[in-house]
Amino acid sequence: MGNWMPGWSSSGSLGVPPMPVQKLEKSVQVNLEPDEKCLSQTEVSSVPSQKLEEYIQANLKPDEESLKQIDQAVDAISDLLCSEVMIDVLKVVKGGSYGRKTVLRDCSDGTLVLFTGLFKQFQDQKKYQDKLLDLIEQRLKSHEKYKKSVKRKLSLLEVQVSIPGQSILLQLLPTFNPLCISENPSAQVYQNLKRSMDQVKASPGEFSDCFTTLQQRFFEKYPGRLKDLILLVKHWYKQLQDKWIIPSPPPLLYALELLTVYAWEQGCQTKDFDITQGIRTVLQLISQPTNLCVYWLDNYNFEDETVRNNLLHQLNSPRPVILDPTDPTNNVGKDDRFWQLLAEEAQEWLNSLRLNKPHKPCWDVLPMPFFITPSHCLDKFIKDFLQPDKVFLNQIKRAVDIICSFLKETCFQNSDIKVLKIIKGGSTAKGTALQQRSDADIVVFLSSLDSYDSLETERSQYVQEIRKQLEACQKAFNLGVKFDISKWMAPRVLSFTLESKSLKQSVEFDVLPAYDALGQLRSDYTSRLKAYKKLIELYASQDSLKGGEFSVCFTELQRDFIETRPTKLKGLIRLIKHWYKQCERKMKPKASLPPKYALELLTVYAWEHGSGTDGFDTAEGFRTVLDLVIRYRQLCVFWTVNYNFEEDHMRKFLLTQIQKKRPVILDPADPTGDVGGGDRWCWHLLAKEAKEWLSSSCFQVEPKSPVQPWKVPNTRDAVWEKSPPTLVPHPPAPPLPRPPLIPPIGKLRLPE
Repeated sequence: MGNWMPGWSSSGSLGVPPMPVQKLEKSVQVNLEPDEKCLSQTEVSSVPSQKLEEYIQANLKPDEESLKQIDQAVDAISDLLCSEVMIDVLKVVKGGSYGRKTVLRDCSDGTLVLFTGLFKQFQDQKKYQDKLLDLIEQRLKSHEKYKKSVKRKLSLLEVQVSIPGQSILLQLLPTFNPLCISENPSAQVYQNLKRSMDQVKASPGEFSDCFTTLQQRFFEKYPGRLKDLILLVKHWYKQLQDKWIIPSPPPLLYALELLTVYAWEQGCQTKDFDITQGIRTVLQLISQPTNLCVYWLDNYNFEDETVRNNLLHQLNSPRPVILDPTDPTNNVGKDDRFWQLLAEEAQEWLNSLRLNKPHKPCWDVLPMPFFITPSHCLDKFIKDFLQPDKVFLNQIKRAVDIICSFLKETCFQNSDIKVLKIIKGGSTAKGTALQQRSDADIVVFLSSLDSYDSLETERSQYVQEIRKQLEACQKAFNLGVKFDISKWMAPRVLSFTLESKSLKQSVEFDVLPAYDALGQLRSDYTSRLKAYKKLIELYASQDSLKGGEFSVCFTELQRDFIETRPTKLKGLIRLIKHWYKQCERKMKPKASLPPKYALELLTVYAWEHGSGTDGFDTAEGFRTVLDLVIRYRQLCVFWTVNYNFEEDHMRKFLLTQIQKKRPVILDPADPTGDVGGGDRWCWHLLAKEAKEWLSSSCFQVEPKSPVQPWKVPNTRDAVWEKSPPTLVPHPPAPPLPRPPLIPPIGKLRLPE
């Protein structure tokens, strides 16, 4: 089945195929084996998920030899028209599915864009294109070879290019070339586009063919497997058209291609991805059209005022919005009627057993960019797209219970090793997990790990032992376990994906063996002080130890520090983590960004010093955290909830820590853990992103009224004297109390 649509071509043209689609299918299927013939006639939504890749290769991808013959035929047409002096062809570019290399087997669409020297500006194309089409039509019809294959209807001129088994309905477009000076579009190009459209009252996207070169370049950078996924989406769409009988608008086809690219870019970006996960993600996006808002900044951005105003107008239009990455005036996603039909069909395929067995989760992709979310909608954005629901949390809880049960009752049953306690850590335990992120951290404290030294030397062998026992017990527990390959010779963590009949989707786990340095947390904190003293002594004796080496021993304190915070603050932490993920995806090549935990702690600090209330403004909180990221070279943040300056050994150690190169952000659970890290991580890249985000809609109340950050002081009442430089504690810290529901406010020191 191809992507030719009765009555339409890809850019709105009326086309007449050489034969009915059904006949063409039948002629192609004659040479198929019986099983292949049966599969090719099957609705794609009925194909088992494990057969989708085979289905694409056997039925949707065109034959390479056929495409070469098509290319030769199209080149012959190009050469003929280029030889016509009256047309003055400067350059020929192939567009549509043909130019984007997303051609379906049998029938497909394409454009042959003829950049002509006769058009000096966009307006010329609007005024004189029909006259030039007349000339092109006459030239082709004067040639015996093309006389019968050329069709003209109103302002459309098409040529049917066919060979056995493959056909392209080619639309011919004499066009103005706005990129004649430079191949990369400047802001002036889009300024001229907008001005010209206003002058001649052109429709949005009417001049999008002028940017065919950019469209071709946009698609050619993507891997072949992504284009296979595009073929699957287009084929499904074509089958729906046959089912609906009525033709749908052609831009929708291009919109689905762009949506597939968006899904892959936002959720995967690997060449060897799983096709089932890809199609599930695209269908998930299609099923929520009223939320869809997709755009790229490859060729235009928000810097120029004219372009920015046009972009904001488009992005604030009724959903769905899918902007052509080469033409900011062209929303190829606008058509409410057909999107609703598509959404229903997408949901039906998503719910089908064929796509769910074996289960492959969607990629983590939101239907709209975070950047354009208005400030007053941030709380709703968090609730709708970031905050997990009860079903998700129960899923994680069941998975954690399975692994905890295994560790307690089975893993070490044939040895003298005892499991002292198991602590659930990570974002799930802290209450800051993101939607669709099924991961869990489990820290298992073992009796045989009785010191920091033993943890350092022996933990990798316990990681291997847990893996060995889990592999052996899979069948007994009726589990499916897929282990991640560690890049370390002596791994500190066992990472794996768990599948079970009791779980609706797979869950990713990190299991970490640990030394029980704290024992049972008691109100007098004696064990905590002893644990920190031993830790500091170990650091003093070994120069090679990195900060935070044993932070796993303090997982319980890390969890409690965040978990006790107000729900809305946890929502802000989710928002910051989502922003961080967006920055991380953008980094090419991948950069060594600061740990997410550092951003979590900065968020807590910003709230403590800027608000401290449950009813704070989310946009102001977000803006404040970005402001701190921008000022990273000054940051020195720490808390005294679990350790303080009272003990001499701790005071000396902390004074050494807080005088390190900025940024310094001390882990409130582990004084050796500086998650700011000075020059260790690429804070400058994160700061650059933060500056760019200050122009986001998230921080605009009105056009001239931006959201202001909280007044978080550069310096607060110092906990030490500025003079003399020995930094004497001031005032003396009181005895450590039991942690309250909300831990005390962190301290920040910024150099004068």
